[in-house]
Amino acid sequence: MAPESAAGQRTGDATATGRQGRSAPVTDTSRIPFNRPCQAGRELEYLRASLASGHMSGDGPFSERCHRLLEEVLGTRALLTTSCTHALELAALLLEIGPEDEVVLPSFTFVSTANAFALRGARLRFVDIREDTLNLDETLLGDAFSERTRAVVPVHYAGVGCDMDRIGELAGRRGIAVVEDNAHGLFGRYRGRWLGTFGRLATLSFHETKNFSCGEGGALLVNDPSLVERAEVLREKGTNRKLYFRGGTDRYTWIDLGSSYLPADLLAAYLLAQLEARESIRAARKRVFGTYRLGLADWAMREDVRLPVVPPECEPSYHMFHLLLPTAELQPRFITHLAARGIASVFHYQPLHCSPFGLRYGHRQGQLPITESVSGRLVRLPFYNDLDSGALARIVAAVGSFRC
Repeated sequence: MAPESAAGQRTGDATATGRQGRSAPVTDTSRIPFNRPCQAGRELEYLRASLASGHMSGDGPFSERCHRLLEEVLGTRALLTTSCTHALELAALLLEIGPEDEVVLPSFTFVSTANAFALRGARLRFVDIREDTLNLDETLLGDAFSERTRAVVPVHYAGVGCDMDRIGELAGRRGIAVVEDNAHGLFGRYRGRWLGTFGRLATLSFHETKNFSCGEGGALLVNDPSLVERAEVLREKGTNRKLYFRGGTDRYTWIDLGSSYLPADLLAAYLLAQLEARESIRAARKRVFGTYRLGLADWAMREDVRLPVVPPECEPSYHMFHLLLPTAELQPRFITHLAARGIASVFHYQPLHCSPFGLRYGHRQGQLPITESVSGRLVRLPFYNDLDSGALARIVAAVGSFRC
């Protein structure tokens, strides 16, 4: 789910206008961006090695090293893709989703979650989110499922796990496939188990805004062994090219539908350095999250602002830090307040069921009240791996000077 913050990044720019179109004067010239790609240490070394290897296209040596690392850590089959969007599209193809099928998903998500299944002609059934974690509300699934439901797509918002016990139970009872959209949650856990290992399939994002990045990239996690071989075929343009390179056939040919989902090995080289540094990256992001939570606790209580909720059974990936303001009218004023101090902050998802295209599926405004309320009140603070203590102190002070 690639450029989730593109529109928000412009909104949060220190010289940008708020929703009312009024420019905010910048009083601090050292701007703090919302996001900044950060190197973990060996990226340039690996890029040079990839260039020297003579294999820069997909599924080269660095791609295979990324596959092995993810598989060894997560205990499931991993296949790199050009984006999380493409991983979701690959999942829809693998499940043979078609025009007679329904797919249940939250409206509070990036458009790729919906597009992947809409492209196959499926009917989308949007459900509301929980008030605490902002994840899909599992208590609504019983009414959302029908005889035509083929898949449910829980999104682990901000890297905090959905209630996968209940979702898995409800879906399993009806033979409905679970596809985890884990764009935010790599190396997060639910009840001690890795996010992305609960559903038949799961997807990851390595977009520039994610914890682990190669600029643009993703991965499909295949937890159902019966789907692995076909996943390889669909990912390789519908050919058995992967089998050919393993020596399983003397030539490869077109045997199924598919597309070109392989990222260049140069991107995998960059990504490998990030994945190898996963412990230090996670520790850095946990520090940023903890600094925000501690520094803003008193202000949030005083101003009736809600900080992120992490249930005790969840171990987050520390993907972001968001605030839920008391009213929607405060959102543009808050963003402008920080922009005037040289700090970029951004809103997040706009409800898909209220979008021009989403309305085609029969939903209307007012049907998913929590989604609609949260969208208008949520603001994300700057969050990246090397956000230092001085910048954090400045952000906390700027937020603390805002009055609701």
